[in-house]
Amino acid sequence: MPTLTKIYSMEEVAAHNKQDDCWIVIDGKVYDVTPYMDEHPGGDDVLLAVTGKDATDEFEDAGHSKTARELMEEYFIGELDEASLPEIPELKIYKKEDPKDSVQKLVDLTKQYWLVPVSVITISVAVSVLFSRNK
Repeated sequence: MPTLTKIYSMEEVAAHNKQDDCWIVIDGKVYDVTPYMDEHPGGDDVLLAVTGKDATDEFEDAGHSKTARELMEEYFIGELDEASLPEIPELKIYKKEDPKDSVQKLVDLTKQYWLVPVSVITISVAVSVLFSRNK
């Protein structure tokens, strides 16, 4: 007969974020590690830092042994409802522009806004002529 697993939302897990009520999520599984707080080799503050959160990355980064992974099963209380997780926005991938494209864009903009460079040149010439006559 299959075992029924309790499903928890991330909100439910987040509510258990104290020393005397400490739940964590690792790989989509929910663990009540409250009774293990004093026994944890890294100290209880390691668990408190991730209580009520998804601690998968921290757990994997610590390089836990096979024995530690087996010990976790004692504290397993259910699974995380994947639908309760916040949606992660899709990353936009931008193509690196070819420098020739940038030069072409600059030329196109200059053609489009030709009045600005022509005005700058005209004013520069007029100022230089005026100052050369005054000397």
